[in-house]
Amino acid sequence: MSFSTPDGVVRAVDGVSFSLERGRTLGIVGESGSGKSAMSLAILGLQTGRTCQVGGRIWLDEEDLLAAAPGRVRDLRGSLMAMIFQDPLSALHPYYTVGWQIAEAYRAKTPVTRRQSWARAVEMLGRVGIPQPRQRARDYPHQFSGGMRQRAMIAMALSCEPELLIADEPTTALDVTVQAQILELIAGLQAELRTAVIIITHDLGIVAEVADETLVMYSGQVMERGSTEQVFRAPQHPYTWGLLTSVTGLNRPRRDRLVAIPGAPPSLIDLPAGCPFHPRCPYAGQTGGLAGHSRPALREASPGHWVACHLTDQSRARVFAQEVQPAL
Repeated sequence: MSFSTPDGVVRAVDGVSFSLERGRTLGIVGESGSGKSAMSLAILGLQTGRTCQVGGRIWLDEEDLLAAAPGRVRDLRGSLMAMIFQDPLSALHPYYTVGWQIAEAYRAKTPVTRRQSWARAVEMLGRVGIPQPRQRARDYPHQFSGGMRQRAMIAMALSCEPELLIADEPTTALDVTVQAQILELIAGLQAELRTAVIIITHDLGIVAEVADETLVMYSGQVMERGSTEQVFRAPQHPYTWGLLTSVTGLNRPRRDRLVAIPGAPPSLIDLPAGCPFHPRCPYAGQTGGLAGHSRPALREASPGHWVACHLTDQSRARVFAQEVQPAL
């Protein structure tokens, strides 16, 4: 997925591949600008403008969404695949009541009457834990708290019981208690509806708690992919090491400073040659020069655990045991 700009071509997503079954949760992590949200928009067919180019294949069940007509993708969006956007206040229309917006989203995809769609909106607000749903359905978005607006977005996204739900930073700007409630709500509805869920987040704790599989992205590319247990207990990529050691933990001794990844992500218009992470990688010098001129292929380091790194398995195991694991 790329965008043409006056300064050059932005390769927002490059060579990303994964699969997800119904009832499973995939967590996608990475710094801002790594291509997480752009990829989710491409899946839903929400990329816009003539400057945007999307290649490859995006399969939903047995249908290639990129080969489908725009009208067909529009029909699938909301019914078979849905999204919870990062900012519910801007995603909800301020001029219409919350119940009206949920009802319209449901009626647009289901042959029901207005009365039936309103009843569905009230039902969904109740299912996501909104108190007095019949009365609150007549309120406007600004009359809801941040957590309630996020619940309303979840109700709208799940009203048609989609097979795929994408949650883009679903707990941003919410306090910790509300975050836990939102995550528990998504997990409960997922178990009930057998929905496949993609959670995009900066919060590694959320991924560790709810995701079955984890995908680590950097500069629009996959650095590491595997089960959440594999990625968190035996991470293979230096970028993943940096992410995991840069957050606090209750089981760690208190430090004066967090361990930060040096430098900043590169511009997607002018990516460095070779591994995109090598200018920030403290171990690039151990690759015999490969990191600076050759892009590493995503390969299977262990069954079901994939990594794109030029370091040998022995080198990664040594660095992890001596430097990374003691810091986790």
